[in-house]
Amino acid sequence: MASKVERNVERLDKAEEILGHAFKDRSLLLLALTHPSASEGNSAVGSYERLEFLGDAILGAIISREIYDRYPRLDEGALTRLKVSAVAGQTLARLAGELELEKLIIFGSSERGTGRRGLTSALENSYEALVAALSIDGGMEAAEQFVIRTLVPHINTNVAREPENPKSMLQEMLQAERITPTYEIIETVGPPHDRLFTAEVLAGEQALAKGKGHSKKDAEMEAATNALQELLTDNTKSDTSEDRKSDAVENPKSDAVENPDADALKGEASIADARQAEASSADARQADALNADALQADAAEAQDTHPDTTKKR
Repeated sequence: MASKVERNVERLDKAEEILGHAFKDRSLLLLALTHPSASEGNSAVGSYERLEFLGDAILGAIISREIYDRYPRLDEGALTRLKVSAVAGQTLARLAGELELEKLIIFGSSERGTGRRGLTSALENSYEALVAALSIDGGMEAAEQFVIRTLVPHINTNVAREPENPKSMLQEMLQAERITPTYEIIETVGPPHDRLFTAEVLAGEQALAKGKGHSKKDAEMEAATNALQELLTDNTKSDTSEDRKSDAVENPKSDAVENPDADALKGEASIADARQAEASSADARQADALNADALQADAAEAQDTHPDTTKKR
């Protein structure tokens, strides 16, 4: 009886052509293309799930190093936005679709029967799994070459100018306090073809919020959104509470006695707030302009130094 590898020779040949790498261990490549619905009841070892976990980390490291080298003038916030955008689920799924990985992924009957509702998630996950498989079989150089050839050209430098998604916005907010948010998948429910993940975002050891989604990245996005809402609400409450305390100390009878200068004071406060907002906006515009100038300078320098966009180290 033919083995799984032997039954999928044509599929694996096509995958190796796309990846630009001949696998020494073709069973590893087959595993990277196996959807959990086709794992015969053991998705942990019979599908790409474990490889996806490893590939996510490797992909992040490759992209981080690449944009660090390509854009030496960008600040940390802009680099973070570039990275988050590059490895976002929608970006990876779109790229995997362009590579026609859909034709290579092995789906089980349960997923085929749903019209492949989880196709977008499967495309994203398979790309990450293939990156991991490349690193195991051919070393980091093989994985790096594939990512630089396929994903790097899709990096959208426009996102360096302003935050694009909740995760990058939350990271920028917390970095002001020297804190980097981390995400954990704390619950997974549902069959392999229709999983629902619950993610929790933490600042150090403090849990900020949770979120749910049919992919890990979607769950993390919702957790980040909820954390932002919580933090903004807490800040607003804190500011209001402090204002009330200050008013109570300075004007202990303010509730019982009318203040004839109240309207004037409010007017002055509004003017001060407007000026502060205008100054903050000016600072933001200046930062955006600096990043825009940095991008143009880095792009010009990269073109002179590396006319081939698929540069190799």
